Amino acid sequence: MKKSFILIAIAILTLCSCSDFLNIRTEATMPSSGLDYTKTENIIMPLSAAYASMRLGEGESFNYVAVMEICSDDADKGSSADDGPMAKAIDNFTLDASNTCVADMWTYYYNIASSANYAIESMDKFGEAITSEDGLRQVKETRGEAKIIRAWAYFNLLRVFGSVPYIDRTMTAEELASMKVSTEDQLFTYIYADLDEAINVVPSAWDEYPGRYTSWTARALKSRVALYRKDWKEAAAQADAIIASGEFSLLPNFRDVFQMKGENSTEILMSIQSSTLGQSAGDAPMCYYAFIQGPRNNPASNMQGWGFKVPSEKLIAFLDGRGDVIRKQTTILERGTTTPEGDEISTMCVNPYYNGKVYTPSRYNKWSYNAYGRDYDIRLIRYAEILLNYAEAVMNGAPAGSISAQDALDMVRGRAGLNAVAVSLDAVQEERHAELAMEDNRFFDLVRWGKAAEVLGPLGFTAGKNEHFPIPSTQRQLNPNLPASPGYSY
Repeated sequence: MKKSFILIAIAILTLCSCSDFLNIRTEATMPSSGLDYTKTENIIMPLSAAYASMRLGEGESFNYVAVMEICSDDADKGSSADDGPMAKAIDNFTLDASNTCVADMWTYYYNIASSANYAIESMDKFGEAITSEDGLRQVKETRGEAKIIRAWAYFNLLRVFGSVPYIDRTMTAEELASMKVSTEDQLFTYIYADLDEAINVVPSAWDEYPGRYTSWTARALKSRVALYRKDWKEAAAQADAIIASGEFSLLPNFRDVFQMKGENSTEILMSIQSSTLGQSAGDAPMCYYAFIQGPRNNPASNMQGWGFKVPSEKLIAFLDGRGDVIRKQTTILERGTTTPEGDEISTMCVNPYYNGKVYTPSRYNKWSYNAYGRDYDIRLIRYAEILLNYAEAVMNGAPAGSISAQDALDMVRGRAGLNAVAVSLDAVQEERHAELAMEDNRFFDLVRWGKAAEVLGPLGFTAGKNEHFPIPSTQRQLNPNLPASPGYSY
């Protein structure tokens, strides 16, 4: 079953609803859970809580799309003109350190790190209490899995905010208030260490529970992280290990990647699982990511959302200009049209375009209220990206491995129905733009390529200021050791 691991997670939530470890906590704090550390069946519980902390709730989904994509040239704020003023400030780079979308993203990623830290510390306790060989193996694997989640949190804190405090253990409120930021190089080192451990101890596959992170997930994440560190050799090596394994492949049909059939498929290396569990009401491990982006004012109640993070005219012109028909048909959901699955996108919709990559056919949208997209998994890392990571790293001087950079580029373009072009760094970067459009990477790619000022300058981007978001003023009030972000007043 596609959602078997998420079923375990909701079962734990139901059985242990009074346990504090399932609640979102102040960053890096760890409550007592009352867990029996002698029972191997309890090992999964803290890990499940860490996974659950990644799932975007209603408020977090809006903040997430604002910070992770609306700031790029691929997306506009969307919705109605007066809706979401904090997201509008991000869209046109007039935000300040009091922006609540940014503040909530700080809290969101530190909550994930906190949950992962709790899971890691719990594994130490299980390791002391359990004597069976199988139980100790599970402890080691689970600790590694939690470290993938922690690495994900700090990687995003790094690319959103730059230098931030690194918290890897339980601390008192006083200790937290005295933490100083780590340098970006230190953060990269910590992230690498977590992922290296995971690569060595987490299984390459699970006999059950699709959606759980594996050693391949750790390799995929390390390949992406290495690009940001300009560690081309490591980026290529980790990507090549995935390519050479033969365990992953591009789905033949680009549209299928973003449909239900594409979830936990051979193209997905990392995702955030979401599901109604087939219910129309009740408790369910679902998130609002797709709903936040659904067509606004579409008459069918199960085919509408808030309409944020809409494709820009610039993105559409870019796809048209390169003859990218197949990817455009999936990426752009246009009002006044009918989808291949038979759903009407009404002319009454507020915005002319919506994010087609989160479109979910009406037959799946059965929740009793705001049904759109509740079963949509957030695709964090896909095999197509791994191929492009590899090509980019090789074009930056990394040694080639099992395939050439040209082969990797050809595979991605071929699936999109495009003819081969000579591989170059520019060609790879352009292909990444087209392939991953609206998937929350474009802004950060522009920054790491040194192209943000050129591309985003006309939209309000200021070099030396907008490469990172400001450390929230609320956090600087709590911790005076946090520095003011360059270019921002507090």
